[in-house]
Amino acid sequence: MSESNLSKFKKLLAELFMLDQADLDFGIYRIMNAKRDEITRFLDNDLLPQVRQSLAQLESGDRAQIESELAKAIEQAKELGVDAETTEKVKRLREQLSATADIEAIESEVFSHLYEFFRRYYSDGDFLSLRRYKAGVYAIPYEGEEVKLHWANSDQYYIKTSENFRDYAFKLADGRRVHFKLADADTETNNNKAANGNERRFILNQGKPVEEQDGELIITFEYRPDTEKRKQAQLNTEAVDSILSAEELIKWTAALGAKLPTEKNKDRTVLEKHLTDYSAKNTFDYFIHKDLGGFLRRELDFYIKNEVMYLDDIESDTAPRVEQYIAKIKAMRRIAHKVIDFLAHLEDFQKKLWLKKKFIVETNYCITLDRLPDDLYPEIVTNAAQREEWVRLFAIDEIAKDLHGPEYSVPLTVEFLKANSFLLLDTKYFDAKFKDKLLTGLSDLDEQIDGLLIHSENFQAINLLQSRYMGQVKCIYIDPPYNTSATPIPVSYT
Repeated sequence: MSESNLSKFKKLLAELFMLDQADLDFGIYRIMNAKRDEITRFLDNDLLPQVRQSLAQLESGDRAQIESELAKAIEQAKELGVDAETTEKVKRLREQLSATADIEAIESEVFSHLYEFFRRYYSDGDFLSLRRYKAGVYAIPYEGEEVKLHWANSDQYYIKTSENFRDYAFKLADGRRVHFKLADADTETNNNKAANGNERRFILNQGKPVEEQDGELIITFEYRPDTEKRKQAQLNTEAVDSILSAEELIKWTAALGAKLPTEKNKDRTVLEKHLTDYSAKNTFDYFIHKDLGGFLRRELDFYIKNEVMYLDDIESDTAPRVEQYIAKIKAMRRIAHKVIDFLAHLEDFQKKLWLKKKFIVETNYCITLDRLPDDLYPEIVTNAAQREEWVRLFAIDEIAKDLHGPEYSVPLTVEFLKANSFLLLDTKYFDAKFKDKLLTGLSDLDEQIDGLLIHSENFQAINLLQSRYMGQVKCIYIDPPYNTSATPIPVSYT
């Protein structure tokens, strides 16, 4: 029994620590690989001994002797034709036996509780904040507020999966490296969802799907809607078949086609395994916990109070039984805290990457001509890209000569710009030198800017705005229905 619960717990920990991903060679998996030996040593060599060490105080040499005497007493009663359970000696020995600790049973119970605790909060790669008061009933953290707004992942950062598209690399058994790359990725941005019927799929690149570079195999995919509406599993199967049958990859075929069977898929290959993981990794949404260590430690204490330590039993039990309760709880906390420390270290590393401020890769300004110094006009009239945008947006090519100004011409004239001083210039059409001259000629730039557009994901954009606009924003309209039609949306007020 103890081995069964121990093996279940070790199997769950292997999943939590992604020990089956040792061949992956990018991103967080490199950090995992650096900690892998330490984690494996803990699971294989330290886990069981540390539990037994915590329970050592309960060890009693009398238990085996009492069990032997009990067996003899039962056998003697049978020989005499007497019901053994009614004899005083058997009753006395059973009482003595119940007062001693069954170390193996307690070990089994410790590992069972550890398994149930971590399994309760872990699902598909994320730790979910689902505090349970008892079976089927959840509890939310509450500190006496008059109104409490709570949602399942309120203490987590939402990570858009499109962050993960660019790199997926793994090593084959012979040490060679295989790299999945995207030739093109048409992804939803800023937490927008895919419109119905336009779900994007990973599709093997039709142009140049595979190539070898410096001893590394590059397999290229596209991420776009599939015109044939195939499921991702079907596309994965077709990609695997195409790659394994490619004549130019004959020296890679054996390693890529090596079997990695599962209970449901006995014929799964190395390539299929990694392609399935890759497509799933970029299909699911992920969360990073803001304080995984603190959360799990609090939940562990909550779990112990509700699932392990029953106060009524403690009040009615004998001192030895109470000692067993305490020893069991100590063993649970010792092992759980060690596991939590490992998990928190990895989660905190990912959190640091997520919170790291992103570089601003480009900044441009839209500004009307009346705000610009005249010495910039000669350069503006020679900019064909800016002129073409004005034609497209404002139809300036339809302006004819009249008493108020000159007509449109190619190239434009300085007089034309002065006559149409409210045309909006976009600095994206000009070089850095022009932009520097423009900004140098403006005073109190922040005060003059009356509109701001940021191309970013929501979290980083809001953080960028905090220092400049803190205390000044009265209303924020978040997550408008981009994917609906432009027709009015009826709202029911109840």
